[in-house]
Amino acid sequence: MKIFAAQRLRNISILAVLCGIALFSEAVLAVSLRAASFYSGGLLGASILVLASYNLFKKVPFLPLGRSALWLQVHIYLGLLTILVFGLHVGAHLPRGWLGWSLEALFVGVAGSGLIGLTISRTYPALLTARGPEVILEQIPILRKHLREQADQLVLEAAAELHSTYVADYYTQRLRPFFDGSRNFWRHVTRTSHARHAMLTEIDAQNRYLNDKERVVLHTLRGLVKRKDDLDFQYALQAMLKYWLFFHIPMTCCLLMFSAFHLLVVYAYAGVPW
Repeated sequence: MKIFAAQRLRNISILAVLCGIALFSEAVLAVSLRAASFYSGGLLGASILVLASYNLFKKVPFLPLGRSALWLQVHIYLGLLTILVFGLHVGAHLPRGWLGWSLEALFVGVAGSGLIGLTISRTYPALLTARGPEVILEQIPILRKHLREQADQLVLEAAAELHSTYVADYYTQRLRPFFDGSRNFWRHVTRTSHARHAMLTEIDAQNRYLNDKERVVLHTLRGLVKRKDDLDFQYALQAMLKYWLFFHIPMTCCLLMFSAFHLLVVYAYAGVPW
């Protein structure tokens, strides 16, 4: 843990120095009346190219290019530096034309998804282990189906044995849709437990209308609801961990193509500022 903390402090220090150099260079270029946007644009393009090459590096692990963990750290901190360089490059002005708007939207999408991926990859694994045993993502629909079948069987047997349809009616109207599929995806992603708390509170409120045997059945249903909600929680977090790259990588490819076209347009119409 101490080694990891020392490495993080070192990386943050390097990032701070590089950010200072970038800000100082921008100020010097502005004072010298040079086209600072050409230099910041070149640095921005090179940084994006290096960041995009990380995914290629992961596909060829047999090449002697260094440890993947080191490249990941470079990817993270260079990505943070690139956000600053992008801000210096575009300034406080709104983009002009469809190309400018497209480039800015693509960069925001890539940077935003990257920051989201960094956040969830650091926080979600611990959350998954804290909310019951972790299950494989592909097995969750099967486990969800088993819970629904258990709930259906429990309600049918209770209705036949107790000669009462109150629990069965409540289950059909209020709980059965909850067991049919994944629920509250974005609430689980944002770790909002209001829906879970509201459903359990509503279930508990039914006890006043039931006899002792019906309360036992409802209590068992309540346990199945909690297990189902735990599965939905696992599904939401694991899906985010697995699929956020399906947004991040295509957006990066689009950004590279638009950036290359932008570079051609700039140097074709503005000339090389040397």
